[in-house]
Order: sequence, then structure tokens, then C-alpha cells
Amino acid sequence: MSHNTVPVAPMEAAVEARVGDRIVVHSTHQGEPERSGQVLEVRGEAGGPPYLVKWSPDGHTALFFPAGTCTVVHEALRG
Repeated sequence: MSHNTVPVAPMEAAVEARVGDRIVVHSTHQGEPERSGQVLEVRGEAGGPPYLVKWSPDGHTALFFPAGTCTVVHEALRG
């Protein structure tokens, strides 16, 4: 799995995604499952957030602003 972050400042990183990429949000609480979804739209500049994401398994869509617990799996890397 690959995640793509761009250094912004010593304690920050910016997420960069493209349409078709998968967003994985890792749980911060033990026993809570990860969430994942497919990027349908990139609304920020240069691949930046927010993203319109179709979440699995129920297929609901929502505007997503990433936090430090998420990674981006690029479509090309999933094969």
C-alpha cells in the first residue's frame, strides 16, 4: 500500500489524491474498523482536499477533508 503525502511544515503533511484513488481512514480506537472509499471528485487545487468520496460498504457519498489518520492508495498501484 502506498500513501502520498506532501511535506508542508515540520508537523504537517498535505494529502494528494486523484479521481479513482482509494482513501483509507485508519481507526484511532482499538476495535474500531478502518473506513475506505473511492475518490469521485477532487475539489481542491493540485489534488488537494476536499474530496467527494463514495464510502464502502454502503455506497454513501460525502465530502471528505482528510486528517492525519488517512492514506491514499493510488488507482495505478492497486493494479
